[in-house]
Amino acid sequence: MKSDLLLQTYGADSSGMVCGFLFSSTRAGRPIDADQVLEWLREYDGRGEAKEAGEFLWLHFNLAHSASERWMRAQLDLPEAFFEALQEGSHSTRIEHADGALRAVVNDVMFNLEFIPSEIATLWIYANQRIIVTARLKPLRSVDRLRASVREGEIFRSPAELLVHLMRDQADLLVQIVRRTSADVDRIEDRFLSQRPTQNRLDLGAMRRMLTRLQRMLAPEPGAIFRLLARPPRWLQQEDVQDLRESTEEFSVVLSDVAGLIERVRLLQEEIISRLEEQNNRTLFTLTLVTVLAMPINIVAGFFGMNVGGIPLADNRHGFWVMVFLVAAFTGLAGWWAFRRRKER
Repeated sequence: MKSDLLLQTYGADSSGMVCGFLFSSTRAGRPIDADQVLEWLREYDGRGEAKEAGEFLWLHFNLAHSASERWMRAQLDLPEAFFEALQEGSHSTRIEHADGALRAVVNDVMFNLEFIPSEIATLWIYANQRIIVTARLKPLRSVDRLRASVREGEIFRSPAELLVHLMRDQADLLVQIVRRTSADVDRIEDRFLSQRPTQNRLDLGAMRRMLTRLQRMLAPEPGAIFRLLARPPRWLQQEDVQDLRESTEEFSVVLSDVAGLIERVRLLQEEIISRLEEQNNRTLFTLTLVTVLAMPINIVAGFFGMNVGGIPLADNRHGFWVMVFLVAAFTGLAGWWAFRRRKER
């Protein structure tokens, strides 16, 4: 519990900001703190333009920090709809154009020491021409990859390109999940075909649930993206619109792969169930056959076990062998009838 809390609040300052970067269209982003952010915003508001052409901010906040939302409300000119989305906790992946800005909800795999794709975290995003704000409750892998790219000196020309980079990182991560899951399905299929005992059904069931959840949580809403591409904000450059369209196409391809893998898992599950049912039918037939073969001797033993007078062959010295012959004959007849019924089926 304590380690989870440390992981969630790691790196956040007194304002709840995990990291902040100042970008321009000609140079890589440089880290800034909360005080420098306020100074930049005051200068920007006073002159109506940035010091350098194409200059903008990326601020990343930790919502688990109690001061983060309060600081954003007091210092950043963000619409109330953004904070309402934080309170509602909407987890449906989407990108919307509203009031000349972009609002997005992005779901991704949590950043932890183990790669557990079933653990999903949500990132809320607000972006306009001069600032992009991201907020999360738990660390995400895509944000960590984006921070690494910024530290390595990658240049971003606009907040929209930063958002597209996030979406592509998310798509790349989904590709990795599909590849790993596909390899696991291949291994299970090989074990199934080789008739080795395994937990195939349980493993496939867990994979199918995980893939279905990822498909539901990570798939962007097609309608929202179509509306955005049809009527983008004025400050979006043509290159940003093209990158957004390409990232959407990449996501469509990945989601198609996910759907194909889900269908493959479903077919393999059905094949396993069919084979198990066939084995159960064979076992049931064997038990039925044993019961049928044992029926004559059980009936005869039941009759001769009665302590009543008039038992046949009681005084015949060959009576035992006569009964053995009769029981064997009836057992052979019952076996012939059972195997004949099996062949007819």
